[in-house]
Amino acid sequence: MEQKASILVVEDEEKILTALTDFLEFHHFKVAQATDGLEAERAVGKGQFDLILLDLMLPKISGEQLCAKWRHEGLQTPIIMLTAKGQEKEKVAGLNLGADDYITKPFSLEELLARVNAVFRRTDPARSVGRTFKFADLDVDIPALKVRREGNNMEVSKREAALILYFAANPNRVISREELYKEVWDDTMTDLGTRTVDMHIAKLRSKIELDPADPRIIKTVRGAGYKYDSTD
Repeated sequence: MEQKASILVVEDEEKILTALTDFLEFHHFKVAQATDGLEAERAVGKGQFDLILLDLMLPKISGEQLCAKWRHEGLQTPIIMLTAKGQEKEKVAGLNLGADDYITKPFSLEELLARVNAVFRRTDPARSVGRTFKFADLDVDIPALKVRREGNNMEVSKREAALILYFAANPNRVISREELYKEVWDDTMTDLGTRTVDMHIAKLRSKIELDPADPRIIKTVRGAGYKYDSTD
């Protein structure tokens, strides 16, 4: 039997902590809890986790301080920061301190799951939780570089697969070309980069959209970028 991925949830609001724990356990993760910074520090000192969900605003030791301390000590465990709306500076600081991603409250549990799976895919592509997943009406198999709709298989390139992964981790959010280029190509945007992003999106649409001229999965938001519409 395959071992469950273990997640430490660090959250001081009891209702949120319970909801996150129940949801993650339903999706077959092994979950440990901590309600303040000291509990989280002790938990990480005692055991190994595959992922940490870390609230920024914690009693005793803040999430920011914990992230900095853990990374300074060499902890490689992926960390997703949970932040309140409007904490833009804290988000940036958390990423600079070594967090792998952040999600802003209030958030949907489905979005959280997508981000958790996306982090697992980036840090360990062979992990079973990230091998196949739904993307709109498509079944996506990243290791095989294939997407399937109603039994029809379509091959995608590694770059196209990376685009799908990033959109899947950020449903219903407008993503700029600059952000896509930075996250998928790991480079700073240039005029050439803008054209590169648009060309890859067009090619991906030609494979996954029923009508590429009227895309329903990856939509263009004029003057802003692109959006994966998971509700359409």
